[in-house]
Amino acid sequence: MPRRSPLRAVRAAVVAAALLAAAACTSNPTPSPSAPSAGNSLAAPETPTITARIDAGLTLPWSTVFLPDGTALISERDSALLKFLPPGASGPAATVAKVPDVVPDGEGGLLGLALSPHFATDRYLYAYFTAQTDNRIARFRLDGSSRQPSLGAPDIIFTGIPKASTHNGGRIRFGPDGYLYVGTGDSQRRDQPQDRNALGGKILRLTAEGKPAPGNPFGNNPVYSLGHRNVQGLDWDSAGRLWASEFGPDVDDELNLIVPGGNYGWPEVTGAPHRAGFLDAKVVWPSTAESSPSGLQIVGNTAYLGALRGQRVWAVPLSGDVAGLPVAYFTGEYGRIRDVSLAPDGRLWALSNGQNPDFVLVLSLRG
Repeated sequence: MPRRSPLRAVRAAVVAAALLAAAACTSNPTPSPSAPSAGNSLAAPETPTITARIDAGLTLPWSTVFLPDGTALISERDSALLKFLPPGASGPAATVAKVPDVVPDGEGGLLGLALSPHFATDRYLYAYFTAQTDNRIARFRLDGSSRQPSLGAPDIIFTGIPKASTHNGGRIRFGPDGYLYVGTGDSQRRDQPQDRNALGGKILRLTAEGKPAPGNPFGNNPVYSLGHRNVQGLDWDSAGRLWASEFGPDVDDELNLIVPGGNYGWPEVTGAPHRAGFLDAKVVWPSTAESSPSGLQIVGNTAYLGALRGQRVWAVPLSGDVAGLPVAYFTGEYGRIRDVSLAPDGRLWALSNGQNPDFVLVLSLRG
């Protein structure tokens, strides 16, 4: 696999020094990932501050979505339980239901959640989960009240995403266009990401019924972008541009700007090698120990990412198609961070991961 040239290594060191200065006001600042030099002049991100810690008694939570009234729904990977916290709750999360047919294995289990853009009328909750033979997507009607929601029978809308003990992807999210975007992993099958007809190592774009969305780049094919290793986060900026976070191997975690039909290189290249035919990452963390970025939430002109191995929250300023220098917060203070999501009240929720039990950090933002 191509590695960085000596010139690129020097450039990364210069950027690292710049971040040490920029991050001086953060807790436990760390050396920077490499980033486009054009991003050095971007405005500093809004600073997250902790306003609450909810000891929710969770076990390996993976994804959070919010109902219109502020009720939080949280998936637990290994238990396959869908949990909920009503607005203002400060104690343990209660159980909605156990999602049927989930077969946890390694990184697989009950993973991403997404709420229908028409939830007020259709009441659909979507879930990505690992089953006996594959990863798949189901939708459920969510009934009842915020004090005791109930889950209807599953309607399986998409199947056949390859599974393995690692690299299962799992993030799902409805885009501004009303279609469902799905991040998948290569499932340890390195032939999948470069194959347009395979589902592994991709971002998929589907209708609400699980069909390939109109206007996809490869015709009647669910694939929207390819050459991914393990997509973990999806969100859109204020101009409707899609960004995705992705695990690298032993080097080069990535934040990518996604374009239809774009090829992001795995397994041929990682990071930003400037190689013809592949799109470079906008931010590269050369050391996966600093990041392993999972859930992604964009607020204003800043992307916030939870870091698993890195045990911190990264904030990356954005401007157009340029990403600036990442800044680290809470490094090593709260363990692994799996997801970052925006609540209706404008605060961020960050899910800890593997703290036994896990908790929710509620973050306010200030300039």
